[in-house]
Amino acid sequence: MCGIAGWINFNQNIKKEQFILENMFETIKSRGPDESYICAGEDAVLMHSRLIVLDPDAKQPMTLKTQEDIFTIVFNGRMFNADEIKQKLKGLGYLFEGYSDAEVVLTAFAEWKEKCLDYFNGVFAFAVWEHKKKRLFLARDRIGVKPLFYYLYDGGILFASEIKTLLQNPLVKRKIEDEGLMQIMFLGPGRISGSGIIKNLKELRFGEFLYYQKERIQTKIYWRLRAREHKDNLNDTVHTVRALTIDAVKRQIIADEDISCLLSGGLDSSIISRIVAEEYRLQGKTLKTFSASFEDNEKYFKENEFQPQSDDEFIKIMVEFLGCEHTDITLKSEDVGLYLKDALFARDLPGMADIDSSLLIFSRYLRNYTKVCLSGECADEIFAGYPWYHQHDALKSNTFPWSNAMELRKALFDYKDLREKADGFVHDQYQRTISQTQYAHTDTQKDKKIRQMFMLNFHWFMQTLLDRKDRMTMYNGLEARVPFCDYRLVEYAFNMPWEYKFVNKREKGILREAFRDLLPERIVFRKKSPFPKTANPEYLSFVKKLLKKRLKNKDSILHQITDQKYLSSLLSCDQDLKTPWYGQLMRLPQLLAYLIQIDIFFERYGFDLN
Repeated sequence: MCGIAGWINFNQNIKKEQFILENMFETIKSRGPDESYICAGEDAVLMHSRLIVLDPDAKQPMTLKTQEDIFTIVFNGRMFNADEIKQKLKGLGYLFEGYSDAEVVLTAFAEWKEKCLDYFNGVFAFAVWEHKKKRLFLARDRIGVKPLFYYLYDGGILFASEIKTLLQNPLVKRKIEDEGLMQIMFLGPGRISGSGIIKNLKELRFGEFLYYQKERIQTKIYWRLRAREHKDNLNDTVHTVRALTIDAVKRQIIADEDISCLLSGGLDSSIISRIVAEEYRLQGKTLKTFSASFEDNEKYFKENEFQPQSDDEFIKIMVEFLGCEHTDITLKSEDVGLYLKDALFARDLPGMADIDSSLLIFSRYLRNYTKVCLSGECADEIFAGYPWYHQHDALKSNTFPWSNAMELRKALFDYKDLREKADGFVHDQYQRTISQTQYAHTDTQKDKKIRQMFMLNFHWFMQTLLDRKDRMTMYNGLEARVPFCDYRLVEYAFNMPWEYKFVNKREKGILREAFRDLLPERIVFRKKSPFPKTANPEYLSFVKKLLKKRLKNKDSILHQITDQKYLSSLLSCDQDLKTPWYGQLMRLPQLLAYLIQIDIFFERYGFDLN
């Protein structure tokens, strides 16, 4: 995949702004380290950096001339039905020079404009400049796998794959208003859909497109989750889930080089690895798989509600079962702390702390072996794998179930009168998400609650994990594909009744049932276990020391926005938090690491809170 950026300005000749353009361009090159090009005109500049995994001769920005207009595209992503769309366009008389996804998308836009999005099955963010109309088109995939940020100002627009690119342009004011700060303090690392935290900086929402012409902007949601009656019986549902999953995985192993898989020994990664291994076996190839572990974790790991088992024995079961070529990459706890800064730079916002940095380090190692990997993210969101889908209190709690430590957050964060507004602010975001839920006339009360939980996960927790996956991997020039984000699977799962989703009274019951004959029994019935984190107590000591060091700086933002007495109590605490304050993994070490990332964030970019 790639990095894209652009600048449209109707007030000046931006082609002359060479220094600014070079600074912007430099920030997207890690996303596409193989080649980079710029298409520059007086009022429009498009930039593209490319990771080559398909059709090496296809250069971007790419231009297509028709009788109607001249179109130039910068495209980031992957189209999983490109061949079908190409055949439709060939039937309309179009010719193709290569086999890149970008050429298919560009031609589809020239023919159908925004209606082209209805044809696409893929993960993408792209921009098209219509030269004669002087009009910009931006679009993002249905699920939000690929990022796209933009900044509007008087006379123009900036856009990019990442926030850091926009911040290289002096037109972007480095100011964070109360809403952005409240997201960091009381919702983070989650954030409101469409928000870029920084004042006037927005993210194109998933399933949304944008047209921009001089002094005119139009945004529109072209896809959303819609409720409909689920008419399949249980047997048909099992077969459909299996068929859709297999098709999604097979579509995503198309590349000019071999694909590898991330393998944790959990249900989701094992399903994907099983499908790819079988496909490769038919081609006479051996699948390569990779896992991450932490130094001395076997010594310190303790089972708990959210991490019931270590991955090691289950990975061994799958490696023997698949006959794959497996590599385990062992991470050091101290490195996870040292790379918190890099993880912040990669995400551009305070994120999941060492949950991010561990993936970043893992991706750096992976890039030595492979360019493209498949990963099992998002099956838990769509097939009810998380504990909060199954806890009565969580379903009735009227708040985000993975982030219900509001009392802790209010005790820790204190700035102006925002602490007093926190409960109302978070509740408003919760209610706004719930209000977007559609229901079918056949839904039971339990089905309605599950639909709401699905929407909360889809709009919030899932987006946080997709941000993490994209930024940590692409920071290292690694393309990670997520087959469970195929929109057909998402739509089908959204409309599945709870009794099917929870068949055999197990989390992800329908997914287990769909693949029970293709996997070892112990894998099929393994309890859900998230991405591993370090269990070494030395990591907590390390982040405490790091945070104390940063607090010695009197200009640290943490002196402005935290209750210093409460923060001191956290730093002197020898026991971990009883329950996570976010997600399943983020406890005291991750909370302190999150504060470190907040401090680095404000220090690096020099944001103004006034």
